[in-house]
Amino acid sequence: MKLGIVGLPNVGKSTLFNAITKAGAEAANYPFCTIEPNVGVVTVPDARLKVLTDLYKAKKTIYTTIEFYDIAGLVKGASRGEGLGNKFLGHIREATAIVHVVRCFEDPNVVHVDGRIDPLSDIDTINTELILSDMEMIERAVNRTQKTAKSGDKTAKRELELLQKISGVLEQGLSARTMEFDDAEDEKYVRSLNLLSYKPVIYVANVGEEDAASGNEFSEKVREFAATEGSEEITICAGIESEIAELDDEEKQVFLDDLGIEESGLDKLVKSSYSLLDLISFLTAGEPEVRAWTVKRGTKAPQAAGKIHTDFERGFIRAETITYDQLVECGGNLSTAREKGWIRSEGKEYVVQDGDVMHFLFNV
Repeated sequence: MKLGIVGLPNVGKSTLFNAITKAGAEAANYPFCTIEPNVGVVTVPDARLKVLTDLYKAKKTIYTTIEFYDIAGLVKGASRGEGLGNKFLGHIREATAIVHVVRCFEDPNVVHVDGRIDPLSDIDTINTELILSDMEMIERAVNRTQKTAKSGDKTAKRELELLQKISGVLEQGLSARTMEFDDAEDEKYVRSLNLLSYKPVIYVANVGEEDAASGNEFSEKVREFAATEGSEEITICAGIESEIAELDDEEKQVFLDDLGIEESGLDKLVKSSYSLLDLISFLTAGEPEVRAWTVKRGTKAPQAAGKIHTDFERGFIRAETITYDQLVECGGNLSTAREKGWIRSEGKEYVVQDGDVMHFLFNV
């Protein structure tokens, strides 16, 4: 999972990136401090792994990970190559989802490229550039597809209809992600276009320390806007996240409690990204290793097995499955779990659930 952190210059992107990844990217009070994207890999917090590691005295604990990309600040005209526009847009295209940091704090010492704090205007600036870039791409796709559609090709005709439908939405100044598709094949085709404005978005309202716990009028506007397009919104103080990054786990929790903040920005980001991308984690556990595996909600057992090794999927027989809570309740003792009837034998049609602890049997 690759999350691209974007936003106007000086909104706190690099500060937030450094805090959650401890990557040491340069963060400074001038536009285009970031040119090539900084990359940081973070483990996904999951308290269940610590519990299972202690139960089995596991030699190794492997968390699932997320890659964060700190992408250059964007300005108006990026779709025409202004600023670092072409590079910026190319880097976004590689991301699975967008983390859009929006300035929601007042600070006379940190310049704003437009000279005022207006989160909705900031959001519109970036979304407009993504839409303009997509319009160019759709226009080229229409020109290519029309030729095939004229020959009577049914698939090409349907694709042309979809391209024209998308074009109509973009021309209204709306992102492609505001569209809904009833047909799974239609959605699959649109996803294959890799449109910038179709990528799922988490809007991060970056507030001052005094508003970290409850947000402010600016962050509320961001939340309301995110709801209009089905996106996620979280409120974070990047400055506080920088301080948290220097603390160990115990100190971190005390610090958060003192500020009245329930969870760190990283935890919020991870939860939002999993929700946005409709992801879950299943677990494998034993003395050699305890590990979390991320899959799309709705994934069936053979495909989940394939996340571990392709042979597991190819030769899938069944999956011995128990819920995390049941495994912990029986102290990790599988004999006890079997006596209670908690270990289930699941076949090829079983849909994996979050927190399933699984052991796959296969034959190749």
